[in-house]
Amino acid sequence: MRAHHPAADLASIELAHEEAARWHEGQTRRSGDPYLTHCLAVARIVADVGMPPTVVCAALLHDVIEDTLCPPSRLAGQFGLCVAQLVADVSTVDLRAIPPDAAPRSVQRPHSEAVLVIRLADRLHNMRTIEFVAAAKQYGKARETIEVFAPLARAAGLADVSRELHDLSAAVLQPAPNPYAVTTRLLALLTLLLPGAQRARWRQEWQAELAALPTRRTRACFTFRVLLSTPHLSMTLRRPVCREPRR
Repeated sequence: MRAHHPAADLASIELAHEEAARWHEGQTRRSGDPYLTHCLAVARIVADVGMPPTVVCAALLHDVIEDTLCPPSRLAGQFGLCVAQLVADVSTVDLRAIPPDAAPRSVQRPHSEAVLVIRLADRLHNMRTIEFVAAAKQYGKARETIEVFAPLARAAGLADVSRELHDLSAAVLQPAPNPYAVTTRLLALLTLLLPGAQRARWRQEWQAELAALPTRRTRACFTFRVLLSTPHLSMTLRRPVCREPRR
C-alpha cells in the first residue's frame, strides 16, 4: 500500500484486518489454514495492482457478509457506505454474464473496476490453493477460470493476473506427466518396511536424491538399489542400541 499510495492513511486497513479476524475466528479452509489467510492473500493481490485503501479494506472483508453473521449495517457504520457497498457487490455480481471485451464497464454496479479486481483476486488465490479441492470440482473451477476469469483480467489490463489464472487452470485441465510418479510411489511403499519414527526422514532423503537424478535410467537404478537395501536398513534401524555400562 505504501508503495502505491505513500500518503494514504492505513488505519482503516488495520481496522478491516481486525474486523475480518473477529468474524472469521475459528473458520478454516480446506487446507486447514485459518480462513483469515485467504482474506489477507486477496487483499495483498488487490494492493499489489495499486487499488486504494477502500478497495483493500473491502478485499479483507469480502467474505464476512456471505460467510459469517456480520450484519451489513456494521460494515457501513465502521467503514462507510463505499466499503459496505463494495463488499455487497462482490458477493452478488455475476462475472460470467460479462463479455470480456466490455470489462470492467459491464459490471452493472458502482465501483465496477474495484469489484472486478476483488473477484479476480479471490479467484486467483483460490486457484493457487486448488489442490485442496475435490478433483471433480477442481476441473469445473479451472474450466470457468480459463474461460471467464482469465479473459476478464486480460481485458481489464491485469496481464500478470490473467497469465497466472490461465497457467494455474491449464495445469489442472492438462496436467504435465510426472516423470517420478512410479518411482516416488514405490519409494513411499518401501518406507513402510522401516520403523514408524524413521519413515518420514528416509522418504524425504530418497525423494530428494531421486529428484536430483537427470534421466529415467538413473532414477530406475537408484530405486532398484533402494529396493535391495531396504530390508537390511530396516533390520539395522530396529536393532537395539548397545551402550557401554556406566562406571
